[in-house]
Amino acid sequence: MLPQVLFLYFAFAIVALSLAVITRKNPVHSVIFMLVLFFHIAALYLTLNAEFLAAIQIIVYAGAILVLFLFVVLMLNLKEEVTEHRYISLWAVGVLLSIAISAIFLMTLSSIPLGAKGVFSPDVIASETHTVALGKLLYTEFLYPFEIASVILLVAIVGAVVLAKKRLKS
Repeated sequence: MLPQVLFLYFAFAIVALSLAVITRKNPVHSVIFMLVLFFHIAALYLTLNAEFLAAIQIIVYAGAILVLFLFVVLMLNLKEEVTEHRYISLWAVGVLLSIAISAIFLMTLSSIPLGAKGVFSPDVIASETHTVALGKLLYTEFLYPFEIASVILLVAIVGAVVLAKKRLKS
């Protein structure tokens, strides 16, 4: 009973906090709501026995991504943002469009057939940890996609350094 109550709490809190993030007029308040949202998502992962994802959620999103958002918010001219009218007159069309997209998403999700069970059953994962099971899959079956993602990230880092270096010389 308690896991279902916790799951419902986190699900409703995540939806409410997501709405709070996008409806706040002050960007700093949006970032604070986003921080609380990231912690709720991590706690939801913990209730689903995905402790590795919870740790990554805190480290990557609440740590790195949120700091990046905070730097961007600090670079904005907040006085102009707060006084400016943010919503367009076609907000009703946007709401109807988001409801239609959500309905299409739910119909697509309900039509996905459930596949065969994988090698990592709940018993195998209970004997190992989630991190060990994820590591085995990542470094055996999905080694090449993992390496390709690593090379793409390396190219992006080198590109960012080159662009920053050129701007410093100018």
